[in-house]
Amino acid sequence: MEHTWNSVKRIFWTGLVIAAAVLLLHRSDVEPGDLTNRLHGFTRDVEFDYGKWGLNALGIKSLQVASGTVDYLPQETQKQLVLDYLDLVRQIYQTEAVLEDIYADPNIEDPEGMSVETRQTLAALYDLRDQLAPLAEAVLQNQITAVAADLELTLGGQSLPPVFYHVTPLPLALIVSPRDAIRQDADISLIPDLTVADRASLEEQVDQNLDVSSLVVNIGGVGMYPTMVMQTTNINWLAEVVAHEWIHNVLTLRPLGASYLQSPELRTMNETTASIAGKEIGAALIERFYPEFVPPPPPPTDDSQDAPEPTQPPSPPAFDFRAEMHETRVNVDEMLEAGRVEEAEDYMEARRQFFWENGYHIRKLNQAYFAFHGAYADQPGGAAGAADPVGPAVRALRAQSDSLVSFINRISWMWSFDQLQEAVEGPESMSS
Repeated sequence: MEHTWNSVKRIFWTGLVIAAAVLLLHRSDVEPGDLTNRLHGFTRDVEFDYGKWGLNALGIKSLQVASGTVDYLPQETQKQLVLDYLDLVRQIYQTEAVLEDIYADPNIEDPEGMSVETRQTLAALYDLRDQLAPLAEAVLQNQITAVAADLELTLGGQSLPPVFYHVTPLPLALIVSPRDAIRQDADISLIPDLTVADRASLEEQVDQNLDVSSLVVNIGGVGMYPTMVMQTTNINWLAEVVAHEWIHNVLTLRPLGASYLQSPELRTMNETTASIAGKEIGAALIERFYPEFVPPPPPPTDDSQDAPEPTQPPSPPAFDFRAEMHETRVNVDEMLEAGRVEEAEDYMEARRQFFWENGYHIRKLNQAYFAFHGAYADQPGGAAGAADPVGPAVRALRAQSDSLVSFINRISWMWSFDQLQEAVEGPESMSS
């Protein structure tokens, strides 16, 4: 009887998955406009096909739901499946690096012959990954759902929409901003295998012909349905990103997510909400299912007045990327507001070199860079502007909410930044 009931539930959720996909696939679309239409002239041949990818991924996920293979495995076995998959990905990365070295070594005259065994090993690892990945994904989906239930983010223990993600090479994103302001005016998804030279060439064509600032960026996930997640060996990062993208799916069924493309403020509200929730859900998942991977607490600070004088001269302060990037953004905003566009662009290039010298290898630092990264404002500083009130307001609302579910339920039913401003308790609660 129990098996019959489980089969009925799986059939029901398979149908729900298909229905939810129809509602959520629009998240990958870019709002039509004159700029976007002009950009297609440069990107049409290298744009990512979400429809093809979505149908394939949806088929995989529907089979997962129908079979329910991992549901009958002990919890410890499920956990080991995930860890084995991550270790397999680590082996793939190592073997790929060996293969690259063989072809890069000037002392090897016949790299193809020398790499036969390595390529055979890699092919076998790829085949094993294809077999193991769907099982590991199903386990993590169930674990996210269980944690979401603990946090009262589900209905009767079932997440709505169901948690479904698929590890895949992610599309790149062409971000376009005007030169005289930091604002994301376009976001076009591109095929994932564009070389660095291809990216730079596309950016140059777009910038010169349209007089804009553009940047092709890597992304960690896409909130379509099933969600797209980048391959990784890091269980902490994976848990956070899967949760982040699922929250986007949740928001899409409510006014906040449906209004994602309506304004820069609403985009920042969406991304910051998903970042906050993704971190909390991901941390809860690690604590419950993978406690050995809980990050260690920060080292304690000794504020004692009786602390002895140091015998060695103090070390120079560590390079603070977020603080330095925030300072850069503030100065750029001031220059652009004053109409000093070329000065701002020269300054950003000088700062890019400064970051490079301090170990942060940023290929291009421009208006499009800030337009993209500035929307993720779950922490103070970074690429968000000083005058941008959205991130602090979202963080203030989370601080005012007694639980994550209360926070999500409040902000997800908003469709304007004005509503968020009204919800927080005055200017003092919006401080970062």
